[in-house]
Amino acid sequence: MSASFHAVCDDFYISSRLFLKLDMALERDTVLSFFDRIRKELPSLTKFRRRSDGCLILEEDAVDGGSRRWLRLEPSCLRFGHFGAPDTSTVRRMAEVILEHAPYHLTFSEIDFDHLEVVYGFNLEYRGNHDQLVAETFYADHPLAGFVLADEALHTIDAQPYLGIALTPECDLQASVEVKSRTATFEIRTGEYEAQPVSVYLTVRRYWGVSSGGSLLDVQRSLIDIADELAAARVVPTVVNPLATAIASRPQG
Repeated sequence: MSASFHAVCDDFYISSRLFLKLDMALERDTVLSFFDRIRKELPSLTKFRRRSDGCLILEEDAVDGGSRRWLRLEPSCLRFGHFGAPDTSTVRRMAEVILEHAPYHLTFSEIDFDHLEVVYGFNLEYRGNHDQLVAETFYADHPLAGFVLADEALHTIDAQPYLGIALTPECDLQASVEVKSRTATFEIRTGEYEAQPVSVYLTVRRYWGVSSGGSLLDVQRSLIDIADELAAARVVPTVVNPLATAIASRPQG
């Protein structure tokens, strides 16, 4: 991961998500045994809590600069990530620990894997109409400008492009980029905006059962390598940087 990823946005993070075909039995002894094992390898993950929706979370307190790691269990999904990760090595280390111990403690195997994905998230804070910002940044010279930026369009209220590509002939390896806005129509009506992040998500996903498998660790390493390359060569210069430039060029209020 290039340090420049932090430089081009207000917040940068990496997360991984393993989706299963069958729900896990998140019983007390199973969860505590797994979390205890993770804490031995990553001792700063000390905060254990249960959310109202039943998700179980093990995380660490944020350190200087806002860096924070977390692990979340849901019945059909294992999620973990590093917010404000200083470099790729710390992300890889966390993934190796979790994906080495999870199949044993949580009793799942390759036949149960649906897909594994790595997400790179770029947050750019903007106080204003996020959708108008996105529309003017990416659609000003696009055929869709005839709709989202037409004379009768007093405000753009939804402009959240999502694009996906296949990276293999079998389509089992995929990448997508999404721009997520967070402006409510109430804010547009009143002209009173909160400072919230416009998010750019790069997701690289691998499905099982189409071509040859591969271990979780090998697939995770491959997805991070691909995400690094796509982020540096494609997503930052064509999506993140134009948004950052547009935000810097306009008053916020």
